[in-house]
Amino acid sequence: MQATYGTRHKKVEAVLCDMDNTLFDLVGAKREACRCVIDYLGAGDPEALFLQFLRGVHGFEDPGNIRDYLEDLGVYEPGTFEVCCRTYEDVKLDMVVAYPGVEETLERLADAGIGLAVVTDAEAFQARRRLGKTGLIDYFEVVVTPEVSGRRKPEPDSLLYALRVLDAAPAEAMMVGDSPVRDIAPGRHLGMTTAFAAYGAWRPDRPAKVEADIILAAFSELPGHVGIPGR
Repeated sequence: MQATYGTRHKKVEAVLCDMDNTLFDLVGAKREACRCVIDYLGAGDPEALFLQFLRGVHGFEDPGNIRDYLEDLGVYEPGTFEVCCRTYEDVKLDMVVAYPGVEETLERLADAGIGLAVVTDAEAFQARRRLGKTGLIDYFEVVVTPEVSGRRKPEPDSLLYALRVLDAAPAEAMMVGDSPVRDIAPGRHLGMTTAFAAYGAWRPDRPAKVEADIILAAFSELPGHVGIPGR
């Protein structure tokens, strides 16, 4: 895959990171959680349960997706629903592990004096749980969720909030994420350098060309794009 634009050689003072599928593989964790729910039920299909979360009927993390699936199977009972939700959340969190090189890369960026923020559409509770589980939370000066900014991406509110906290102008900042629509587009709109996390992109309908300045095959490539010398 090729970027539509060449890398801009700008001084980067701040890096804003999407969280899920940028810092760690949430989709893989969700799929494993769905498999464990199906194992508990002894009926159904893990991929069918996972697809429930993509319908847009409920949120991407809403337990209502599990309830609907149990009802479709004809096995809904309050006790069964409770166990399935607990199993799903416990397994999902347990399976969340930072991508290789993420922690070392964040440490290098922080040591170079670059401000770091997470900008995510996950709920604050879920964001802090996952960042805590992966051991990454202390690298970020701020974690911006919709509860904080008031709006979800691709609206620019969360990005602007993070930039204010980091005291960085858009032209001096980089947005890193796995979604061309929710991460790259608002970053470009604000005049930020944009880096597409191709390693975490999982949707089959992803555009053939991504209008990002940088295409990352791994998060660990970031230092070379912000002027930090290689080791």
